[in-house]
Amino acid sequence: MAETVHSPLVTYTSVISLLTLCPPFVILLWYTMVHADGSVLQTFEYLKTHGFQGFKDIWPAPSPIAWKLIACFGAFEAILQLALPGKRVEGPISPTGNIPVYKANGLQAYAVTLVTYLSLWWFGIFNPAIVYDHLGEIYSALVVGSLVFCLLLYLKGHLAPSSSDSGSSGNFIIDFYWGMELYPRIGKHFDIKVFTNCRFGMMSWAVLAVTYCIKQYEMNGKVSDSMLVNTILMLVYITKFFWWEAGYWCTMDIAHDRAGFYICWGCLVWVPSIYTSPGMYLVNHPVNLGIQLSLLILASGLLCIYINYDCDKQRQKFRRTNGKCLIWGKAPSKIVASYRTEKGETKTSLLLTSGWWGVSRHFHYVPEILAAFFWTVPALFNHFLPYFYVLFLTILLFDRAKRDDDRCSSNRLIKFKQLRLISSALISQRNNTYQSTKKG
Repeated sequence: MAETVHSPLVTYTSVISLLTLCPPFVILLWYTMVHADGSVLQTFEYLKTHGFQGFKDIWPAPSPIAWKLIACFGAFEAILQLALPGKRVEGPISPTGNIPVYKANGLQAYAVTLVTYLSLWWFGIFNPAIVYDHLGEIYSALVVGSLVFCLLLYLKGHLAPSSSDSGSSGNFIIDFYWGMELYPRIGKHFDIKVFTNCRFGMMSWAVLAVTYCIKQYEMNGKVSDSMLVNTILMLVYITKFFWWEAGYWCTMDIAHDRAGFYICWGCLVWVPSIYTSPGMYLVNHPVNLGIQLSLLILASGLLCIYINYDCDKQRQKFRRTNGKCLIWGKAPSKIVASYRTEKGETKTSLLLTSGWWGVSRHFHYVPEILAAFFWTVPALFNHFLPYFYVLFLTILLFDRAKRDDDRCSSNRLIKFKQLRLISSALISQRNNTYQSTKKG
């Protein structure tokens, strides 16, 4: 079995739990938001009364229209991914020495998708409210279809891997969950993880956010200020993502996590269902915030999204210039860390310790969690479920930070004790400099 970050017991328990619990949770969340007034207690009482048969009754069967909507959307995004022009971008070198090449056209695809979707509605060609009306069937189809998709990825990893960045742990469950291939592709140019993570997952988030607005408008003749704040913040965040998409290809999701249930099923099902859930709740529960509170929440959310973007921008600038740049108007402080590759080669890497990255490690996760809170808080606090995404995101990012730290430690990039000593030395040096300046 391949080495894992957590103990084998924790790994197997978490893997089996997520494989078995996530699919039904998606359906239960949809049912609760749409049919149970957003009340977890109401859903619990229903299941308590009706038992497993009640659960079977609320699970909608994937309908032909659901499959058609998914197929049309997926095909449209795949065509945009292949056809739209974009800058050639190289990803980070892989553990086996491969350098993945991408075409950065996500922002163009995002703009074309939203303009097309809104135009279809505006000119009466297609009513997005249909998507909301068949949402349960769509999620049910995604749950089933994405499990089959992940199984095909598992078989592809065994039979026709796209590169040498592929391998098996010898355990079917682990291979299915974590994936076989790091960079699976169809042909030379169609990158599967870019499609699942960016073009289907993130794009469906934006499309569903707009869908919820349109559905509320058609139901009530207007869109509430709470829905507007939620939708604006989500769309700004997603716009930021596609603006920065090439940077995302250097993150753990793409450069380290293989294509399996964890990443691909998560992006195909979990993102469009869980990430959009605050807006799903607001469709039937419009809240009148008032101008002042709406603007306050909107400004706070926009500030968090900007800080999150600026964190990544500082890191990219630092890496691009090899540390020869200005961060907040000053030459950046850094850590020169040595590490050993799988081939036994010793290399060095620069770690930024200035700007936002001088505040704390993984500081960029803080404004990301806060941004999620601000686009959820328009729902106020009558029910807990709209805040599930905020809770989930917090757990996810804490776990991701731990996995990133452990990965760096296992690769001898930098050990935690060394980091603490270096950080303490930097703080001490700054304090001494400050005291000397103060005395002078």
